[in-house]
This record gives sequence, structure tokens and C-alpha cells, in this order.
Amino acid sequence: MNDENPAAGADPLKGLPAEQLPPVSGPLTGSPDLPAPTPEAPGAVDGEVPPPPRQNVFIKELLRSNWVTTVLAIVVAMVVGGILMALTDEDVQAASGYFFARPGDTIGAVWNAVYGGYEALFRGAIYNPRANDFATQIRPLTNTLGFAAPLIAAGLGVALAFRVGLFNIGGRGQILIACATAALFTFNLDLPMFLQLPLTLAAGIAGGAIWGGIVGVLKARTGAHEVILTIMLNYVAFYLVTWMVRTPGILQRPAGDQPISSATPANAQFPDLLGPRFPLLDWGFVLVIAATVFVWWLVERSSLGFRLRAVGENPHAARASGISVQRMYIYAMLFAGGLAGLAGMNQIQGSVTTGFDGFIDAGIGFDAITVALLGRSRAWGVFAAGILFGALKAGSFTMQASQGIPVDIVLVVQSLIVLFIAAPPLIRTIFFLPKTDAEKAAKARAKAAKKAVSA
Repeated sequence: MNDENPAAGADPLKGLPAEQLPPVSGPLTGSPDLPAPTPEAPGAVDGEVPPPPRQNVFIKELLRSNWVTTVLAIVVAMVVGGILMALTDEDVQAASGYFFARPGDTIGAVWNAVYGGYEALFRGAIYNPRANDFATQIRPLTNTLGFAAPLIAAGLGVALAFRVGLFNIGGRGQILIACATAALFTFNLDLPMFLQLPLTLAAGIAGGAIWGGIVGVLKARTGAHEVILTIMLNYVAFYLVTWMVRTPGILQRPAGDQPISSATPANAQFPDLLGPRFPLLDWGFVLVIAATVFVWWLVERSSLGFRLRAVGENPHAARASGISVQRMYIYAMLFAGGLAGLAGMNQIQGSVTTGFDGFIDAGIGFDAITVALLGRSRAWGVFAAGILFGALKAGSFTMQASQGIPVDIVLVVQSLIVLFIAAPPLIRTIFFLPKTDAEKAAKARAKAAKKAVSA
């Protein structure tokens, strides 16, 4: 009886085939009931969800970009650095003893410590408003550029090797050999400046390129790992140069008994770029800009750069396509060593012209790895990273002199910047940034693997 006369209120569509059912739409179905699309107002088609607005897509991609992650990593590192400044400040420590009685004193002391530290950093690295004339006010910026020049040059060498899949940590040895080569072959020539200066520069770049090329040849011919090779050659270069500057008749200063080389001849030194009032900024910085343009063109625009990048992405596929992987390794290390040699020339032809020893690299060879990582192995990224680290170095001296903040705090900030740069998911988690497609895919794979294991 019930089959013949269905009860009132029963669904009249029940039992109909799927093709006869009307389309279902609504906010709970994932297919909102939207009007038909028109050229003036495009919308959903056949019940599909319309694409998100263009501005939403732009903002999402912007928040996913590498440079946003880099900027936020620097911000987080600065915040942590400010906390360390506050914790090491004597006034903050004294005021914290009676925090619950007068919390305002502690808060004020923390503000003075952090603001004073970063104000001194800005004053020593960018602009000094307390100076009497404009030239003195902008001298900190020129100091920053001067400190940045060798960092950028050596960082370009490390970054170029990174793009080819090589971990070049031999910048120190390449800088030392470049300086020794230039001193051995050009310091005693006594030529006019228009000959002596470029010849010294060329000798230094060639010395660094040869020292880096040794690594490339050994890597290509024997398969030896470049990390081991560069570490060992750093020690070889250090002790070799140390022996040279201690041995009369080789690099030791004539009529002297100290382990130091002769001073750089005046006609081999880079002229000041803006005059004697800005002694740290010379024409070596212009050469570094030219080197940045050259590396950008070489890697991104030339056919050789395409082959270098192909080897860095997948050496097996590059070999299958007819590219000589061994030759690319040699080319990459030659270029990397030559760029490190340019960094060495910025030292002995610009910053340190009174003579050098085994410590002429001043940590630049290892700092270049940090600069290359921060610049994400891109030429202009390395250029910007080098200027940032030059600013931190220039400003650290003012921080220590005027605020009593240890230079080590700046080193901690540099290390934290690299730490956060190397961990983009951590930055995205801190600032609730959208995940990249690669991170979403990795998370989906992990979840699927977990389900498979539990099943």
C-alpha cells in the first residue's frame, strides 16, 4: 500500500537517475549559486567554483616569494639581536632587580639599550646626523661600501660554484694565493700606474683562478669531493704564505725581521673613488659592480651559463644531453677562484696597503659563504647581501664605541639571519605565511605515507 501511495512529504526526486537530477548548488556544496557569466562579470561555469580574485593571487604569491622571506628573516634576527642587547646591558640588569616595584624603569632601560644600539648601528653604517658637514655625515655609507666590496667579490665566487652544484669553501686559500701571486710578480716592477695597477690586479685574479682551478681539475679527473679539497688547500695556502712572508728574498719585507710582506706600491693601489675624505671607498668597488654584472650575464644569459646551470640542476641529465660535466666543473672553479682573487686585490690594493701576512683574508673567505647563502646564489642577491654585511661590520664599531655593545652581538645577528634564511618554513610559521606548493606536496606525501603505514 505504501509502495503505491508514497507518504506525503517524501522526496519526489528519489530514485531518479543521476542525469535527470537538477544541479545542486549553494554555499554548503562548494558550488555557490551564481549568475551566468558575462563578458562584463565573469563567474562560475557549469556549477564550478570561480577562480579567486587576481589581487588575492598576487598577495599570496608575494607572501610566498623569497625576498619577503629574506626580509622577515632579517627582521627576526634583528629582534633577537635586540633581546641580546637588552640582556647584556648593565642598566637593564640593574633595573630588573626592582622590576615589580618600578617596572617602568626596566622598560625604559630596555628601550634605551635596543634603540641606542640600532641607532649607533645606523649612525656608523649609513648616515651620521651628528656630524658637522655633509661629507662627514655620509662617510659611514662609504665605509659600508668599502667593507662590502671584498665580501661581494668572494661571495660571487661561492655563489657561482653553488649554481654548478659545487660547495666552494676555499675562498680563504684563493684570496691568500692571489695576494701572494700579485706580490711576487708585480710589487718590484716599478711601472707607471696605468700599467702597474692593472697588471697587479690581473696577476691576483689569475693566482686565485689557478688555485680554484686545481680543485676543479681534481674534482673532474678523480671525483674527489670539492669540500675536502678546498679545506685542505686553505691550509696549504695559509702555511705557504706564512712561510713566504717569513723568508727573506721571497715575500718578507726587505731589511726587516717581521713576518710581513712589503707594502703595496703606490702606483698599484686603487685610487680613491670620492677623494681622500672617504678612504675606504676606492675604485675597487666599481670593479666589484662590474664583476656582479659579469656574473649575472655569465650565469643567466650566456650559453656557457646555461650549461653551468644544467650541470648544477642535474649532472646526469646534462651529461646525457652532451654537456661535458667535468669541463663545467673546471670552468666553475676557475671563475670562483678568480672572483676570490678580486676580493684579495680589494684587500691589498685598497684596504690593507702596508703589507700582508697569512691573515690578510680577515675571515672574508668564510663570510663569503654566508653572503652567498643570503643572496640565494644570485648575482644581485649576493650584491645586496654583501652591502648588508658591510653595513653590519661598519656599524658594529660605532655600536661598541658609543654604546659599549660587543661586536659579537653583530656576529650573532649575522648568524641568525643565515639560520632563518636556511629555514623558510620556520619564517612562514612565525608570520603565518601561506605554504608553497612544494611544501604542500611534501606534507601531503607525508600524510599519505603515514596512512599507508597505519593501514
